[in-house]
Amino acid sequence: MNRDKRRTQVIEACIARQEQIAAVAKQEMDSAQQQSNDYGANVDRYDSYRTKMMRSRDMYARQYSNAQTGVRYLQDLLKMQPFDTVEYGACVVTDKQKFFLSIGAGKFMVGDEVWYALSAQTPIYIALKGCEVGDTIVFNGQKQTVKEVF
Repeated sequence: MNRDKRRTQVIEACIARQEQIAAVAKQEMDSAQQQSNDYGANVDRYDSYRTKMMRSRDMYARQYSNAQTGVRYLQDLLKMQPFDTVEYGACVVTDKQKFFLSIGAGKFMVGDEVWYALSAQTPIYIALKGCEVGDTIVFNGQKQTVKEVF
């Protein structure tokens, strides 16, 4: 498979994972709102149950918004060409792991391969930045050699 297709496949798998996260957050947000509505009218001004439900709803609303923002960033990355050096938006295969340097989405699957979506603030991203195929880094006491960048 060529670099363009492989990169597109990785990004689309990450988008699917983010959309799944967004769907779960939306479902939980709606559930918290419904529980609050079903509870009835405020008993008093310091109704702790309703306050708890509203805080829960707000937390899931933030998660939903963040996931939606992540999907938009990833869709923008689909428009970019494959990379030759490690930078934001690159897919990196080392002799130990596979990384997609984009948003902090964690572990996701591309077919039967395990990939990790990492944000620019992670130490491994900082260690890999600027590397090319054949370069070796030491991270957490382990050597990793870059085998592919696309």
